[in-house]
Amino acid sequence: MEDSSVSCAEHLAQYFSEKDNSENVVLSSVVPEICKTEKCCLGVDEAGRGPVLGPMVYGVAYCPLDKSDALKKLGCADSKVLTEEKREELFGKLCEGKDYVGWSVEVIAPNSICNSMLRRQKYSLNQVSHDSAIGLIKKAVEAGVNISEVYVDTVGPADKYQEKLSKIFPDFKITVASKADATYPCVSAASICAKVSRDRALQVWKFEDGIDKPAEGWGSGYPNDPVTKKFLQQNIDPIFGFPHMVRMSWSTADKILESSATTVEWEEEDEEASPGTPSITSFFGSSKTKKSRTQHPFFKERNLAPTASLN
Repeated sequence: MEDSSVSCAEHLAQYFSEKDNSENVVLSSVVPEICKTEKCCLGVDEAGRGPVLGPMVYGVAYCPLDKSDALKKLGCADSKVLTEEKREELFGKLCEGKDYVGWSVEVIAPNSICNSMLRRQKYSLNQVSHDSAIGLIKKAVEAGVNISEVYVDTVGPADKYQEKLSKIFPDFKITVASKADATYPCVSAASICAKVSRDRALQVWKFEDGIDKPAEGWGSGYPNDPVTKKFLQQNIDPIFGFPHMVRMSWSTADKILESSATTVEWEEEDEEASPGTPSITSFFGSSKTKKSRTQHPFFKERNLAPTASLN
């Protein structure tokens, strides 16, 4: 990065501040030339799987097989046992090691997670996780990384996940294990990239719904955090629910919705409505026949617009 006075984490924050929080984002480093010629190991891990607030971030990190010890000497370890300052310091070192190490992250928006989990055809969080990991590995291959070995922190049964990945990537040695982020340096590096990316994305989160970040923040984002619960309780719209920072498919958010949101009852329309009574379809008519109205942020965030037909 050109400006050495600005940390890699700050560059991330600047990048995320210019992005739409409602869309998934993939951010990648430049692939080192050595990673295109020498056989490499690639690690996969995530950050933010459990919180009710914010995105889930998947990360990969890769380097030549004989450079794996270099990652260990940097101090790469499971991001959960490191302080925020240490994680950002290590992320900076990974960026400085651009001649032999590369990384990529996918920031999966909360509303994307909810839309996946709440759709009619079941699409679980495990499937979202698997697809993100697979997608990042494929992107690394497409970018020219000469992958030989892949190490993944498991989601669900390790043996089934490993079998799944081995079928998709038959030319790679695949290892899926619990706590892989504490065992394999490349997975530790991926864990750090994912965690720093999620933290920075949250720090510059833009609320399109007119909400200001509370002075006390929103806590850890985990459902059992009292500060997080307070944030949820104070930022619910009785009609439109929570801002899109919230994963409404989580039971914590669902329970608050049940107790605080306005109940809507849909009644069948009489076949012969009284004169002058508008039909429900009239509310979806062309905007040309209606006076201009201020659109609620709920619709703006989701790119929803009135339609002239319900067919």
